Amino acid sequence: MAITADATDLPVKSKGPGGDLAEGFSSLNLFRQVGLMVALAASVAIGFAVVLWTQSDEYRPLLGRMDNLDVASVVQVLEQNQIKFKLDNNTGAVLVAADEIHMARLKLAEVGLPGTKTPGFELMDKEQPLGTSQFVEGTRYQRSIEGELARTITSISSIRSARVHLALPKKTVFVRDASKPTASVFVEVFAGRTVEPAQVKAIMNLVASSVPDLKMADVTVVDQHGDLISVGEENQDLMMATKQHSYAKTVEESVMKRIIGILEPVVGDGKFRTQVSADIDFTAVEQAAETFNPDLPAIRSEQKLVESKSGDAVAGIPGALTNQPPATGQVPEQATPQDGQAAVPKPAGNNREQSTRNFELDRTVSYTKHQQGTLKRLTVAVVVDDKVVKAADGTETRQAWSANELERLSILVRDAVGFSAVRGDSVNVLNAPFTTGVALLDTDIAPMPWWEKWIMPHIKSIASVIIILALIFGLLRPVFKSLARNGGNIAEEEEARQLAALEAAGLGGMEGVSDETVTLSGGSALLLGSSEQGYEQQLNAIKGLIAEDPGRVAQVVKKWVNQSE
Repeated sequence: MAITADATDLPVKSKGPGGDLAEGFSSLNLFRQVGLMVALAASVAIGFAVVLWTQSDEYRPLLGRMDNLDVASVVQVLEQNQIKFKLDNNTGAVLVAADEIHMARLKLAEVGLPGTKTPGFELMDKEQPLGTSQFVEGTRYQRSIEGELARTITSISSIRSARVHLALPKKTVFVRDASKPTASVFVEVFAGRTVEPAQVKAIMNLVASSVPDLKMADVTVVDQHGDLISVGEENQDLMMATKQHSYAKTVEESVMKRIIGILEPVVGDGKFRTQVSADIDFTAVEQAAETFNPDLPAIRSEQKLVESKSGDAVAGIPGALTNQPPATGQVPEQATPQDGQAAVPKPAGNNREQSTRNFELDRTVSYTKHQQGTLKRLTVAVVVDDKVVKAADGTETRQAWSANELERLSILVRDAVGFSAVRGDSVNVLNAPFTTGVALLDTDIAPMPWWEKWIMPHIKSIASVIIILALIFGLLRPVFKSLARNGGNIAEEEEARQLAALEAAGLGGMEGVSDETVTLSGGSALLLGSSEQGYEQQLNAIKGLIAEDPGRVAQVVKKWVNQSE
């Protein structure tokens, strides 16, 4: 029995893009199929990662370092204020959304964070167990002093953290064995800041004043880079030179402000440039003088002694008899000279006169101390750009300043800076054309570029779209096209093989097949065997056809059933 069917009993497979892709994928070997599946999975994962990256917020570290912070306290403050944050699993840093980082830092500052964990005198508040030795008590007291000093030093704005180490020798009654205390300070400076020499000296004085018998020269200060920044006595001259240089720079800036203030309304903003050099005398001079004027004498004091003595001189033999009073005598009531004799007074025996006179001259005593930082000489240089002259038609031309105009500008500058010919000051005002388009004193803010205003805020979204399009058109689309092309080629080859089999069977193509001539027996491997073959051969052919294409056979059987009904 031969099983026959017409041409319509043979269903034709519909070939579409999906069928071509499946055919192309099935034509690859196992290694290529696995590689293609891994590539597709990676592309999908990259696409999802890009989308999540676009939608996720940008997080930044809340603080540079968390060494001196209690992370639990920081997290509690952030949760109370509903600030989005997350913890980095690798470093343990607290990451906060970029648009809320400033608010988070302000909230931490309100509660006193970041703070310090350096213990101070609160160590003394702890109860000491019974039997604590004097060494432990002394060590605890020393740690308290070091902690308090570290806290005080950290209060300086440019210092992030500090540690203080004190070397306090044990007191002894022996003077020869006594040693002086020393101290070392380690400071960590904020990034971008420096510790001035005056601040280092202040730290050294602070530590030295807090410890008995500690001198400032015995205090060492080191920064986080390992550099010795302590200032000793040998650097006093250098510090004084630095102060003098700063003072001279301040004087020069003050003179430049005067020149700018007087020339800017006249010449215009950005139309001139000035430089000032001030020679400052920092010599300390003290002078004392004492002068006398001999033309104006004056009596200061005078002492005069006059001494005179009159009468007979004492006569007689020295001894006791001479000292006895004379015998009783008769003294006349009126003495009369004897006859022929006249009364002659006896001259004085001694006469002495002494005089001492002191004169005071006109004296002037003066003490003069000259002021340091005296201006010895001032040099001013001013260069003026060509002036712009606008014509009647609106065109602008550059024109040099005349000698008379420059002289007027020189007079203004001299009066502004306090010109003194006695000091030897020099003021020069010259005219020279400036480079076109360069404003030396231009303070205008340039407008923001359009790309920075419109593109930069959406750069993440634009980048994600570009990456996804590159994955689609650069990877997936060429792969799918290649698979579809391979699948189409395979389908065309299969159809050509079937047509060749039909022609070999003598049917000449599917167009010439009629209901009487089309059977399932033919030369193709998909058709049944001929009627000359045995039953076993036809049965094996049907089993092979069912195993190779069961759907097609099911459709043929279904059509046979419908026709029998």
